[in-house]
Amino acid sequence: MNAFLRLGRALLAGLILSAPLSALAAPAVTVEHPYARAVPPVARNSGAFMLIRNDSDQARRVIAARSDVSRVTELHTHIHDHGVMRMRRVDFIEVPAHGSVALKPGGYHVMLIGLKHPLRPGDPVHIDLTLDDGSVLPVDLKAKKIGMPMKMGGMQHGMAMPMKH
Repeated sequence: MNAFLRLGRALLAGLILSAPLSALAAPAVTVEHPYARAVPPVARNSGAFMLIRNDSDQARRVIAARSDVSRVTELHTHIHDHGVMRMRRVDFIEVPAHGSVALKPGGYHVMLIGLKHPLRPGDPVHIDLTLDDGSVLPVDLKAKKIGMPMKMGGMQHGMAMPMKH
């Protein structure tokens, strides 16, 4: 019985000592420089942008996004289609092993569709990014005023934007 108690104490001590180490371990996927586009009060949609970094040995995919500021939150990109830029929903955004992917205007981004209130400069925005391993990466950011290449308020899936040559 005494040996059993010693083994139990040793296991418990090991768990207690290892817990802080795992709690301090840096997450493999992180976000840098996140922001959302501040939009005028009549705008119905906005976009969120950031750099997603993956320090792991395996590629990771962002497979979903969710935010309380919009009715729908989707992963999007822009494609060139016969001289016209079109926005398209994508099923995932791949982040290479030991690499990063930039979510930026004109490329990959998180689309905030059906804003519940206008996003003014400085407004807080929370987005949860779901990764392919089931983990959720919380992202807290602020809206900021940036140049608007087109009216975000009327942007729809597949809406055409003439490309500048």
